[in-house]
Amino acid sequence: MNPILQNVIHQTESIIFGKPQQIRLALACLLARGHLLIEDLPGVGKTTLAHVLARTLGLEFQRVQFTSDLLPADILGVSVYQRESSTFKFHPGPVFTQMLLADEVNRATPKAQSALLEAMEEQQVTIEGTTRPLPVPFFVIATQNPTHQIGTFPLPESQLDRFLLRIQMGYPDPQAERGLLSGVDRRELISQLQPQITRAQLMKLQLEVKKIFVSPALLDYVQAILKYTRESPHYVHGLSPRAGLALLAAARAWALLHGREAVLPEDVQAVLPGVVSHRLQPVGDQAKQSTESLTKALLKAVAIP
Repeated sequence: MNPILQNVIHQTESIIFGKPQQIRLALACLLARGHLLIEDLPGVGKTTLAHVLARTLGLEFQRVQFTSDLLPADILGVSVYQRESSTFKFHPGPVFTQMLLADEVNRATPKAQSALLEAMEEQQVTIEGTTRPLPVPFFVIATQNPTHQIGTFPLPESQLDRFLLRIQMGYPDPQAERGLLSGVDRRELISQLQPQITRAQLMKLQLEVKKIFVSPALLDYVQAILKYTRESPHYVHGLSPRAGLALLAAARAWALLHGREAVLPEDVQAVLPGVVSHRLQPVGDQAKQSTESLTKALLKAVAIP
């Protein structure tokens, strides 16, 4: 593995105990220039992970607490009339940053949620007829509470599809939880973190991700997965071509994280749950199954070429 990435992972793991898979998936998502959705119960470290990644990667960071009274202008910005010059001056919102934390994104109304659509897809925002580019790199990390909780507005499919990966933190194992209970407050430790990578190094790694080789046989495997979801009666609808591109991008980043120059089927299998869990909607009794069991069934049904 690249020594710089090793330092990034090591520092992140020093704060987020017992979650090596989630940390690597989050980092792979950012290396693939994707956006990350973290869904879980309150208090399991979703926001902490976003803060640690921002500090470790040395990125400009803004946080927006999504609430039911949030307006699109609170995210994008607004033009204010200047009496002295008789002109309007644009005041940029928190979206004009390198990493935006959309905290509890599903507690805002669909109108506020939709303010992120153009930013996440095209890295720009159009306000009052003027298109303004966002900083490079630009990432959105959104946290989401389970939809059965009070006061949530489920994200529509078009919004969910903008996220490259969705991960869940889960409860820590006993040893990791013991370390949290007996250790220093996480917020104090985060304030002491130093960047482990420069912006230029991060963008170079993102370019290297695109150069990771994908063989024709591996493409056959990805297409077989897509085809199965479209023809299977177990899903409301199959995976889109954009989902296939997301799967390849995440697999390339996962291969880079593990020091490989080509994507293996194991890389696709490692990122598949995060890529498809928010894109596939099972039917009937299968809707009650966990993401892990559904992914295992999908991988079992599609043979490796």
